[in-house]
Amino acid sequence: MSETPVKAGLEGVIAGNSSISWVDGQKGRLIYRGYDIHDLAEHASFEEVVYLLWYGKLPTRSELEALSNELKANRQLPDEIWQMMRLIPRTAKPMEVLRTLTSAMSAFDTSEYKDQTTREANLHQAIRLTAAMATIVAGYERMRKGLEPVAPDPELNHAANFLYMVKGERPDDLEARAFDMVLVLHADHEFNASTFAARVTAATLSDMYSAITSAIGALKGPLHGGANEQVLRTLKAIGEVDKARQWVIDALGRRERIMGFGHRVYKTMDPRAIHLKKMSQELGQRAGDTKWYEMSEVMEKVVHDEKGLYPNVDFYAASVYHSLGLESDVFTPIFAVSRVAGWTAHVLEQHGDNRLIRPRSNYVGDDNMPWVPLDQRG
Repeated sequence: MSETPVKAGLEGVIAGNSSISWVDGQKGRLIYRGYDIHDLAEHASFEEVVYLLWYGKLPTRSELEALSNELKANRQLPDEIWQMMRLIPRTAKPMEVLRTLTSAMSAFDTSEYKDQTTREANLHQAIRLTAAMATIVAGYERMRKGLEPVAPDPELNHAANFLYMVKGERPDDLEARAFDMVLVLHADHEFNASTFAARVTAATLSDMYSAITSAIGALKGPLHGGANEQVLRTLKAIGEVDKARQWVIDALGRRERIMGFGHRVYKTMDPRAIHLKKMSQELGQRAGDTKWYEMSEVMEKVVHDEKGLYPNVDFYAASVYHSLGLESDVFTPIFAVSRVAGWTAHVLEQHGDNRLIRPRSNYVGDDNMPWVPLDQRG
């Protein structure tokens, strides 16, 4: 038994080296490959961020065009995946479907890279998964509503095409930019639970599909993914702006947790929430209904005044997604549609300099127990 103290949830424990992203919790900064998230949110497309995470540098125009074309070429799913999707009960949750069909994509990878873990093979699979996961989420969203899937539009970028495939009509410029920024903001976030799950799987020299399926399984848990869905439920339960303050006061008085606030690492406002807050307001103003934004703003002030907590990325993401006309139980799959860029980058990094991840546990059970024969056990 170890005398070394163990922090629950490995809080603050450094589990490895990475050059992909960094969270400066004290200053409220998020860095992708040296670039501040504020600059990326304002100026970068999701495709540029994908290239940055995978290759460690911003792409040239020709490099960006090549990657964009590869993603577009891999948007369509194998016929067998569509058949499987049609067999899944319409009562299945979108995250269940995404987890199952992402795993199944491996079986229908007929390329020369099947079951390989070289960088070339991993990049092939990363492109395939980043493109296909968006189609899986959009396709099932249509099917469960009794609608036929919409074919991808090769003229649209990744973000705009996803909204088009969900809604059946092209998004306007504000909607497309808002969703593109959402994807940029969620693309990576250090060694969070799902990313670490992907790296643990990859460290066994398992393949990219297995690692990303592991990540989706971890994201499905409500303590990692799902908070934005619960935020929207809270907003709907409150109902009106003038009820928001008292609702929060009463909930805190009952010692209930207000979803969308606080973070394990950030000690200030989550930098991603700053951009989502602004976008929530812009989308509300465009729609002529700022109720969701105004309720959120009241909640933010009360929770900070009463508990000293700041909103995290999930809080304003909820009203942004809702303003884009997206169903609440698809919020977490959308998170995965973005975070697959980071997950795959971490698999590339893990396989590039691999060592099996095998931590020890601090044993707290009994010791030196005497053996009792079977017929003497009471």
